Amino acid sequence: MGKILIVEDTLSELELMSHYLRESGYTVINAIGAKEALNKVSEQKPDVIITDVVMPGMSGFELCRRLKTNSVTENIPIVICSSKNQEIDRLWGMKQGADAYLTKPFTREQIIRAIKSVVV
Repeated sequence: MGKILIVEDTLSELELMSHYLRESGYTVINAIGAKEALNKVSEQKPDVIITDVVMPGMSGFELCRRLKTNSVTENIPIVICSSKNQEIDRLWGMKQGADAYLTKPFTREQIIRAIKSVVV
């Protein structure tokens, strides 16, 4: 059905997203932070990336910007999934190249809908 890379430094959130996506038929790759995600993107070639914003080292916004300015990864859809729920956060995320912005807490239906909305 598709391969999804989840970038999330909170293990409980990572497990919840992984569970929802696996149950929905997706192959899931986990990364604890943005630097690990950058390595896994080139190795695993995911169909969609879901990233948190607030992470140590590199934020999800910066990760998004780096992926969208790299010719190898620029066409991979990115869903930002964050507790940052202000309109300015959503607008900034989209300006960094995100294809969708989902706020926490989320339901299984919301995360699946976000993924389906960015997959052409």
